[in-house]
Amino acid sequence: MAIATQQRATGAQPPISPTIEAVRALARASRHLERASGEVNLAHYRVLAAIASGDQRASRIAAKLALGKPTISASVDALCQRGLLARSEVAGDQRAAALRLTDEGAAVLARLEAAMAAWVGEFCRRTPDGDLVLQALKWMGQAIEAIAAERRVEAR
Repeated sequence: MAIATQQRATGAQPPISPTIEAVRALARASRHLERASGEVNLAHYRVLAAIASGDQRASRIAAKLALGKPTISASVDALCQRGLLARSEVAGDQRAAALRLTDEGAAVLARLEAAMAAWVGEFCRRTPDGDLVLQALKWMGQAIEAIAAERRVEAR
């Protein structure tokens, strides 16, 4: 009997690779982070965080987050309507708008990140080496940034 047939017959699951386990863990983690961010969805959180990190133009945010300009525009519009972002004119460029967090936007972002950090802290406390997990997550963020930068260069 083939191994797959035998596994189905006995109810045993085939072994899962560490990479697939990591993918599944990241998917579950994103759901937990979204729950922790209750005031806005993760897409809006990413926009707020990008602006807080210094990106002020929608086109730069779209490139950084690897999203289309229409998607970013819709998020920016929604965040402006909620009073979390403000637009201002860019000197010398009538088509562009600079984005900034409002006081309420900064307060919402602070609450979101505190809730998310608490969840990550709880998660890390349940691992054999929480400091290493945090470091690995930072490395993952740096790798994501490097890949995004390479893709931006290739797209030009």
